[in-house]
Amino acid sequence: MLRALDIRDMLIIDRLELMFQPGLNVLTGETGAGKSILLDSLGFVLGWRGRAELVRQGAEQGEVVAEFDLPEGHPAHDILAEAGLPGGEELILRRVNRADGRKTAWVNDRRCSGDVLRSLSETLIELHGQHDDRGLLNPRGHRAMLDAFARLDGMLADTRAAWGQVAKARKTVEATQAALDAVRAEEEFLRHAVAELDQLDPMPGEDAELDARRRLMQGAEKIRDDVARAFALLSGEGAEGAIGDAMRWLEGVTADAGGQLEEPIAALGRAMLELGEAQNGVERCLNALEFNPAELEAAEERLFAIRALARKHDVLPDELGDYADTLRGKLAALDAGDADLEQQQADLATAQAAYDAAATALSMARSEAAGRLDAAVMGELAPLKMERAVFETKLTEGEAGPEGRDMVAFTVATNPGAPAGPLNKIASGGELSRFLLALKVCLTGDDSARTMIFDEIDRGVGGATADAVGRRLAALASGGQVLVVTHSPQVAAQGQHHWRVQKQVEDNTTLSTVVPLSADDRVDEIARMVAGDTITDEARAAAKALLTS
Repeated sequence: MLRALDIRDMLIIDRLELMFQPGLNVLTGETGAGKSILLDSLGFVLGWRGRAELVRQGAEQGEVVAEFDLPEGHPAHDILAEAGLPGGEELILRRVNRADGRKTAWVNDRRCSGDVLRSLSETLIELHGQHDDRGLLNPRGHRAMLDAFARLDGMLADTRAAWGQVAKARKTVEATQAALDAVRAEEEFLRHAVAELDQLDPMPGEDAELDARRRLMQGAEKIRDDVARAFALLSGEGAEGAIGDAMRWLEGVTADAGGQLEEPIAALGRAMLELGEAQNGVERCLNALEFNPAELEAAEERLFAIRALARKHDVLPDELGDYADTLRGKLAALDAGDADLEQQQADLATAQAAYDAAATALSMARSEAAGRLDAAVMGELAPLKMERAVFETKLTEGEAGPEGRDMVAFTVATNPGAPAGPLNKIASGGELSRFLLALKVCLTGDDSARTMIFDEIDRGVGGATADAVGRRLAALASGGQVLVVTHSPQVAAQGQHHWRVQKQVEDNTTLSTVVPLSADDRVDEIARMVAGDTITDEARAAAKALLTS
């Protein structure tokens, strides 16, 4: 609820403090007195886009402060929390417009952006008038209004949840399909590369082993003759035979040498053992140097094949095995991916079927509610002297989304047989005002979170019709807060709180001010609205009759 509005140096207002109340608040005054300035100032502090030049001539800056009561659970609390702004039971908006055009805003004494103000304003104020493009005249909001009228929160939640599952399943399918497409684009390469690697089947360390064998075989012819000659010198005809003969000769005379030959004979025995080990090692080398030239050719071919494959895939020779495993993994993922994709597509179809069922149920509920809304609006139009008009809520199928497939538009035909069309293109000013009021009466329900403002919505009507307008505005205000700017005495008489907007000239400067009216003052003001500048007894009597009716 809007509790207070403080305006300083805005257009022709130098200083104005207004304290508003629950119920129907009425602002009246002569044309040009400044009623629209109040709305401009309120729109300014709420971040709405309006007049470019608002600062009063000669002032350095204009300032507007608006105070709101925020009960627990009010949607503005969520916006404040998301923006990191302090909350509480009281909300104070302050915005300054400097003469050079710069604007600065605060929420509860914390700096904020115009976007935050506009987000808050959508939960605080609802403006309706003949040029209303923010509310009932905006087709983009008609579906939400119909849903609120039909109390479809539960079905909307089910449809949103089903849409979320469809979106999630579709994203999974698309990701899997993209991955498969990427792998499938190189499938031919993968299968050829794996076959090539499997056929060669390189082993870790094989490159070094083959290189060593190749070098050995290449050098074998150069060293084998020398190794053979050395083996011959170590064998029985060489060193082995000579040492054996020496040991036999010494053993034959050791008894006559007085023990002096025992140690030499033992040393020769040890030498024979070492000589045997050397002989065996040289013999093994000779055997290793025995090779078939075809074996060298085969070793070279495999070594070169391994190294060529490593260069082809830009890996080290010892990494070819791991690289082959990686390629096999991609092929396995491709083969398994088709099965995964099939299951994911089935899940998507299931989710889509659930969404279709939820969206269809929602469409049916909307269609039924549209009929009830049409009947309710038509019932409101008759007392407003528009019984020949036709109001229709049209549902057409649009693009599927989280809130179903329906597009909703409120259309009117002002006379039977006339073509129906959008509210703001078919109805005249006075008709439009009454259509908006009838719609609002039917759509409001239990929503009292926002302050509703009606700007001269009664223009072009009078008599019993104006009285019907006033009574419906009073009904809307019960349990909430409604501000009405009006020229109709019948509407003004329904107000619970009444202010008069008036201009005065001080020091050759025109200023606008707002005066709260007492019971007697209300009689005079309504009498003025009835009779004009000259207030007669008859006009006062008529005013009193309106106030007591």
